[in-house]
Amino acid sequence: MKKRNSQPYGDDTSTEKNDANYFLRLFITGANPNSIRAVSNLKQICEEHLKGNYFLEIIDVYQQPDVAQKEQLVALPLLIKKLPLPERRLIGDLSDTEKVLKGLGLYTSEEQPSDI
Repeated sequence: MKKRNSQPYGDDTSTEKNDANYFLRLFITGANPNSIRAVSNLKQICEEHLKGNYFLEIIDVYQQPDVAQKEQLVALPLLIKKLPLPERRLIGDLSDTEKVLKGLGLYTSEEQPSDI
């Protein structure tokens, strides 16, 4: 059995790219702490806010350098939201949930919770 270098992630209703409204690609560098945090944080955000409505592909740039070169990556970990348009890029471990949600277009600054 051949091991895949990129790993799609999602629940049963989101495993096909064509069925998902959100197509996300997360580029990581092996199993370093920042990459592990980014994967964990993004999975949690997706399950809470996009359940059944996304396709997540996790790509280790050490295993697929050609894909990384094609995407012209500048820093890692890096999340690329391919769909819905416009394409957006978020760098880091994705621990700032509000920033990630805004980057995914899930709410605007007017909709953000206020500090009372």
